[in-house]
Amino acid sequence: MTVSVRPVVASDEEAWLKLFRDYVAFYKASVPEEVIAQTWRRLLAQEDNMMALIACDSGGRALGIAALVFHRSTWSPTWYCYLEDLFVAPEARGQSVGRALIEATYAEADRRGVDRTYWATQDDNTTARQLYDRVGRLTEFVQYRR
Repeated sequence: MTVSVRPVVASDEEAWLKLFRDYVAFYKASVPEEVIAQTWRRLLAQEDNMMALIACDSGGRALGIAALVFHRSTWSPTWYCYLEDLFVAPEARGQSVGRALIEATYAEADRRGVDRTYWATQDDNTTARQLYDRVGRLTEFVQYRR
């Protein structure tokens, strides 16, 4: 399968919304519709140092999405890239879509001169972690939240 990755455009809204809602459901989470709508507007406009990528097959069918957040760091004179959301449609998994999205994330981070690109996943997300172990380095940090 041929996969292309690019920033989202307005005509991607329906496909992005479906994939994003599927992503939220995958993590058994809940995000209010007004937050999803606001997130789409921010990503589309690339506001608040956020942007989204979409992976499509040669026929233009959306296969996966990524949301990137660029931010300053107290440990760097430049920026970091947080790959906040990464989701591949179940029927497209194992076909290098996730890798293509991560490589496109790396390319955008490099274009912006970012020092670090990072992301998180659940410990038991073994399928995704097989890819992540090939394209990134597992750190020793544990995440806490309020």
